[in-house]
Amino acid sequence: MNRKLTLPSCEECQTRACSIFSELTKAEMDFVAESKGGNIYKRGQNIFYEGTRPSGLHCISSGKVKVYKIDHTGKEQIVRLAKAGDILGYRSLISGELYSSFAAPLEDAVICTIPKEVFFELVEKNSTLSMRLMRLLSRELRSAEGRISNMAQKTVRERLAETLLMLAEFCGFEKDGTTIDVSLTREDLANIVGTATETVIRFLSEFKQDKSIDLKGRKIRVINRANLVRTANIYD
Repeated sequence: MNRKLTLPSCEECQTRACSIFSELTKAEMDFVAESKGGNIYKRGQNIFYEGTRPSGLHCISSGKVKVYKIDHTGKEQIVRLAKAGDILGYRSLISGELYSSFAAPLEDAVICTIPKEVFFELVEKNSTLSMRLMRLLSRELRSAEGRISNMAQKTVRERLAETLLMLAEFCGFEKDGTTIDVSLTREDLANIVGTATETVIRFLSEFKQDKSIDLKGRKIRVINRANLVRTANIYD
């Protein structure tokens, strides 16, 4: 089960500066802090489920999260990754619809939940927050369009190389400056790329042989970024 925890105030939150709530007033932050809840989620637990109704907005205080769908065969398809400072479930909350996907942590994650009534009151009264939310929705739409285009036009090898570059940019690197700061199973990678796990394993081995990357368990080191850029067939 997920564990209850004592949450810091929004004013003290270390991820607030990189969230859409960075410019809330002190009164607004106190308003959120008084009403929000929160839990620690372990890998393998779900934060929310497809087909359920949102009761609030989920904010990632720490950890990384995958948003995914499950097709008719039971195969998972990861449609979005989120990290500390990001919000989850906002499209369904705003539209008043049921969740169209699942969300689960890739590592231990602390998730704060703002009740929907509180969130809507903030959006109604704070024009800066409303504008940031619209920009966020626009970026997500652009990302979805790009993903559809890639699936139609790029090979699996190109998509995998581009995914590794995306992960490096999104998650950053560990202290060595080359190891991508996320622990993904080969199945997770395949579910992002949209292919079979065996195919991802084969191409990762090829990328290692041509010295683009190095592998250590679930961890991936980027040795030659230029090689990955060329393989991904993108403009740097």
